[in-house]
Amino acid sequence: MRKFTQVATLLCAACLSIGVRAQDTTAAPSVGMPVPPAKPASMDQPLDVHAAIPLWPNGAPGAVGKADPDIPTVAVYLPAANPTHTAIVVAPGGGYAHLAMDHEGLQVAQWLNAHGVAAVVLKYRLGPTYHHPIELGDAQRAVRYVRSHAAQMGISPDHVGMLGFSAGGHLTASTGTMFDSGNPSAEDPIDRVSSRPDFLVLCYPVISMEQGVAHEGSVKYLLGDAPTAEQRSSMSADERVTAQTPPTFLWSTTDDAVVPVMNSVLFYQALLKNKVSAELHIFPHGRHGLGLAQTVPEVNAWPDLLYAWLRVNGWAL
Repeated sequence: MRKFTQVATLLCAACLSIGVRAQDTTAAPSVGMPVPPAKPASMDQPLDVHAAIPLWPNGAPGAVGKADPDIPTVAVYLPAANPTHTAIVVAPGGGYAHLAMDHEGLQVAQWLNAHGVAAVVLKYRLGPTYHHPIELGDAQRAVRYVRSHAAQMGISPDHVGMLGFSAGGHLTASTGTMFDSGNPSAEDPIDRVSSRPDFLVLCYPVISMEQGVAHEGSVKYLLGDAPTAEQRSSMSADERVTAQTPPTFLWSTTDDAVVPVMNSVLFYQALLKNKVSAELHIFPHGRHGLGLAQTVPEVNAWPDLLYAWLRVNGWAL
């Protein structure tokens, strides 16, 4: 309850919209999907567009089997043109128990492509088989993978963002607050590069693991049946924000009945405290799990607001 009291004044009864609202209406480049020949395991070969590429070709650390749920992958979606050389890792939600790979994965990748941005959809491992830090390791590896394959994707290694929905938003926020610069002496060249995203996009995200504001299903599948207070605190992304946290775009709805809107507010407040560039949009109505929300008039402006934010910051044109 303490957190609710501290930030309750940030909410209004209808809609809170904070940050840049760009008004440029230049048309986005058309989408196209060139498919080069591929050998994704080798960094000197073209990438296989749309294929599920294992993040660790020889087996993922901590894997308990060799079935599909034990193999974290990425699928690369390239636009016809990418004038800002930007790529975004997309983390679908699902409470750390399943993945909404269509409306929070594929559809988002297609939307990004249509706006001249490369997309890389992440399939990360899930509970109850896997708990933290496995999911975070998968996400960090995805960012490193994209950055180390920048030349093959036609992107810039300093234009690698991450976008997540719901529990995928928690994973995205965790990746943006729990990163490292890479190990220059690592045998695997992918592990030599930074896991820090250059920017974050958080869509109705799970942020806090603290009782009273947490989505308890995500807590259970990420941390197990009986997480300690210390574990809950350590995985509350708002408590890990620093001045090095990447610039962030957030949106949520006031009447989200699954993940309380206070999650977004807490992260935004932490960003402000640490002087990190941020933009927050809270819509008055809209159920949880809307994805692009194209058929929901109350919320369907959010992709345009995101596009404006990306343009203002040089990550889209």
